[in-house]
Amino acid sequence: MRNLRDMTYDELLEAVQAFGEKPYRAEQLFGWVYKKLAPDIDSMTDVSKAFRERLKGEFVVSGSKVLDIKRSPDGAQKFLSELEDGSRIESVIIPETGRLTLCVSTQAGCALGCRFCMTGKSGFTRNLTLSELVNQVVSANEILGKDARITNIVLMGMGEPLNNYDNVLKFTQVLTDGRGFGFSHNRVTLSTSGVVPGIKRLGAESNVSLAVSLNATTDEVRTKLMPINKKYPIADLLEALRAYPFKGKRHITIEYVLIKGLNDTLADSKRLAVLLRGIPCKINLIPFNPFPGSQFERPQNASVMAFGKVLRDAGYMVMIRMSKGAEIEAACGQLRARYDGA
Repeated sequence: MRNLRDMTYDELLEAVQAFGEKPYRAEQLFGWVYKKLAPDIDSMTDVSKAFRERLKGEFVVSGSKVLDIKRSPDGAQKFLSELEDGSRIESVIIPETGRLTLCVSTQAGCALGCRFCMTGKSGFTRNLTLSELVNQVVSANEILGKDARITNIVLMGMGEPLNNYDNVLKFTQVLTDGRGFGFSHNRVTLSTSGVVPGIKRLGAESNVSLAVSLNATTDEVRTKLMPINKKYPIADLLEALRAYPFKGKRHITIEYVLIKGLNDTLADSKRLAVLLRGIPCKINLIPFNPFPGSQFERPQNASVMAFGKVLRDAGYMVMIRMSKGAEIEAACGQLRARYDGA
């Protein structure tokens, strides 16, 4: 049985036509699945009973099981989902002024092994399907209840989105389709560790916002932190960003995790200012979030502020992101899908 949450509009249209139904049925179904978040086919009340029965012969609407919800004093909520094969993923609801952001995982585990991130410590299991991506949004809205709804999506959870490119692209299409979730393109952000071929494809095929995890100003340090730099070194990554097709007044977000004594010096900030010349960007500085077993330390606030000042003086827009949810291991780099229950 195929899950309707695994289908794009075009795929639904093809299925509807195969049933001999008129094309408007696809828009009906798409709205029920992605706008009204119908939990099952029987809930689709303006679809004829006969057609619903035919649908149930081949399709289901299937969600993910939420095993655990942890709530932080700062308002962040992390929920652990179990998938049909027993794999587990974590997602985070982040409250901010005027918006509710959902941090979505795109893989069960991660194969990249970034040394400042806890997710990779558990290894890589598999890519998530479209329905498993969609179900994180559905679960988040169910957790929030009727009085609140997710307004922004960031693909910054477990995994490398561009290594699950096809399903992630479908997900962004579903998210930004006005017949479905209806998110604005600038309210959906994909974050990558720097998969250069994927960046090039994304620029040609999607209009969602792009964030890039840079985290160092020399290949030596970046390779130490992020093994992917051996395959896609800084020069190749920055070349891809300079060639990225900007639509309207868009920019790339450069994410830079600051680690005490490793990449947080004034020399690093000056090199970063030079490296990013010619790239329309804003810079998110993220003080390292410690986790058990890590050899790295969080820098002092004074170092963070001094680093940011150099970049601002060079003309860059700089945000210092104090990640929410650290008390429940929901901050940037802390997700690992651990369950302490039975």
